[in-house]
Amino acid sequence: MKVEDFDFHLPEELIAQTPLLDRTASRLMLVNPHTMELEHHHFGHIIDELNAGDCLVLNDTRVLPARLMGVKGETGANIELLLLKQTIDEEWETLVKPAKRVKIGTVVTFGEGLLTATCTGELDHGGRLFKFSYDGIFYEILEQLGEMPLPPYIREKLEDQERYQTVYAKERGSAAAPTAGLHFTEPLLEAIRAKGVEVTFVTLHVGLGTFRPVSVDSIEEHDMHSEFYSVTAETAEVINRTKNSGGKVISVGTTSTRTLETVASNNDGKIIAAQGWTNIFIYPGYDYKAIDGLITNFHLPKSTLVMLVSALAGKDTILNAYHKAVEEKYRFFSFGDAMFIRPKR
Repeated sequence: MKVEDFDFHLPEELIAQTPLLDRTASRLMLVNPHTMELEHHHFGHIIDELNAGDCLVLNDTRVLPARLMGVKGETGANIELLLLKQTIDEEWETLVKPAKRVKIGTVVTFGEGLLTATCTGELDHGGRLFKFSYDGIFYEILEQLGEMPLPPYIREKLEDQERYQTVYAKERGSAAAPTAGLHFTEPLLEAIRAKGVEVTFVTLHVGLGTFRPVSVDSIEEHDMHSEFYSVTAETAEVINRTKNSGGKVISVGTTSTRTLETVASNNDGKIIAAQGWTNIFIYPGYDYKAIDGLITNFHLPKSTLVMLVSALAGKDTILNAYHKAVEEKYRFFSFGDAMFIRPKR
């Protein structure tokens, strides 16, 4: 299977640069994967697509304000650090600009000394390992000094940093938001619960690899990045109960999907309490084991995320939906509109 098979024309003006004032005001395209029929609504309509006994699974990761602007100790040169993930030795994998100025032993200070970082290693992809020194609580200092790491295709300044967080974001650790969840508000979630739908959470800390283009011609040769995930016993119980009673498991976003499919693939289709690192790569031909339906945003051409949704709904169905989305001027990517791939009923 070729990466080019998942290409489509996307006018740059359809890439949403700012979030809507009302999270639920986004548009919602309904996709029937069996008939290729499409319907057009606003996101609040999603409650009408969910039934009592169904289960809605959301990713409760919280984006770190992971972009730090500092100065190099010896020269005073400006250095930008982007935190990617923490290692078991409490060091951080980072991307650095300009990387050529940072060698092992380089010291960078932030916030006039509130935070100090020493480079302890160089990474294969050009990144650096850093060990941080500080007084107090690291994440509180990060909230004070850091900036939100918006995706590279968003060029507008985000005035309200919380708009790049879901309303239920809790577990710190992401380099990017699980953007399908940005459409939900607390009142909408309460209304969904009141309808008899169980709402539960998994955690997957989104890495910047999610924005990296596929650089090979053949899909099977792509090396998928790894991300940390966690599923609690409570969530596993809710999902298994839903499936056993004939309800549908509706995943919110590709990150929740990858988490559930990782656990199900490792446990003969059953969801259990688990955590670890996943590099699962889902593309057409994959047999879904955990989810029945998917709420997702509109993704980059030729991306692994387009391949994932194509595995659920069918490549022709998804490309047809994307062409229609362009024609109807849907908003794309992180701050854009949403799609719901309906399950079989």
